[in-house]
Amino acid sequence: MPTDRLTDVPAEVLAAIAEATGPVVKTEPVGSGFNSEIAARVHTDTATVFVKGLRTDHPRVWTQQREAEINPYVQGIAPRLLWRLEAAGWDLLGFEAVDGHHADYAPDSPDVPLVAAALRRLGEVPCPDVLLKAMPDRMAAYSDTPQLFAGDRLLHTDGNNTNVLVHDGRALLVDWAWASQGAGWIDPALWVIWLIGGGHTADQAELWAGALPAWEEAPRAAVNAFAQASARLWREIAAADPDPWTQRMEAAARTWTRHRGGSAQ
Repeated sequence: MPTDRLTDVPAEVLAAIAEATGPVVKTEPVGSGFNSEIAARVHTDTATVFVKGLRTDHPRVWTQQREAEINPYVQGIAPRLLWRLEAAGWDLLGFEAVDGHHADYAPDSPDVPLVAAALRRLGEVPCPDVLLKAMPDRMAAYSDTPQLFAGDRLLHTDGNNTNVLVHDGRALLVDWAWASQGAGWIDPALWVIWLIGGGHTADQAELWAGALPAWEEAPRAAVNAFAQASARLWREIAAADPDPWTQRMEAAARTWTRHRGGSAQ
């Protein structure tokens, strides 16, 4: 889990942050998320910035570049990137801070239609000229027909409710580390699993996905294959890290696969 870590970084890093934001009066660690070593809200006298980062020798430091490159294309869907800096062995991103709450995926949650609206807007964004992994490649180990997942749309692919901030009547998608290129119906399909994990039945979850234009165009065989591949992926994740959260998501993926008439075997 990420921590503040701003008390541990070299003084040059703190000075670089202060140069970008103005004098820092307070920092607050942000305890959710898995992709950063630093995740903190940095307060000045006049503003608040969300700072996330990794050491430059971290094996996932490439995600910093990916988020920086994607951000201009997802304005209105994601918080705006204010700056990126490298100092004393750290790679940091500074985003506009959003005073919101993590989306609630329960069946009666007012957040669900807001997330649907965000996914609808994302579905209208063509894939930019940014180096991204293609979904057929990402899912090749879990499907015999990964070519069915190819497409030209920009995908977020990590619909964990902690990656969705609800603020002022809209939902914003955060943490674009796993942005990919593929068929436009894939983000709605992934959301189905998260909705089931949040308490929806498979029918209820697919009704929400069905409100999205990309889902209406999805070939049934491709969605069925993706459901099966997703169940295999979550089985692997849960086996490697068998905690209640991963087991719940594995169960949700299996539920959806059975709903589509498939098997996770």
